[in-house]
Amino acid sequence: MVQSAAADAVFHALSNPTRRKVLERLSAGPATVSQLAAPFDMQLPSFVQHLSVLEQSRLVKSTKRGRVRTYEIAPERFKVVEDWLTARRRTWEARLDRFDRYVTQLKEREADS
Repeated sequence: MVQSAAADAVFHALSNPTRRKVLERLSAGPATVSQLAAPFDMQLPSFVQHLSVLEQSRLVKSTKRGRVRTYEIAPERFKVVEDWLTARRRTWEARLDRFDRYVTQLKEREADS
């Protein structure tokens, strides 16, 4: 259940294009709020809400020095997404393998008759 809640929070955070762009920017290195907000045409309070969602999902973490808050990627939380996607991929690969075996058997039976 905890893992599901973590996945829900991460996928919610990733569902927004602004937040994904922030993550892309942070993959190049830490940045301050003003540096992160600069490319976006939105009011700072709205932008800070996006940062808050990212921080609550634990995809990013921040530190505050004086009046400047700096964000950076928290890579360990991306493992939740990777694990979820890997499980789905394994399920579908197994299904496709069974389907492939079934089709192969049908072709062999058809060739024998």
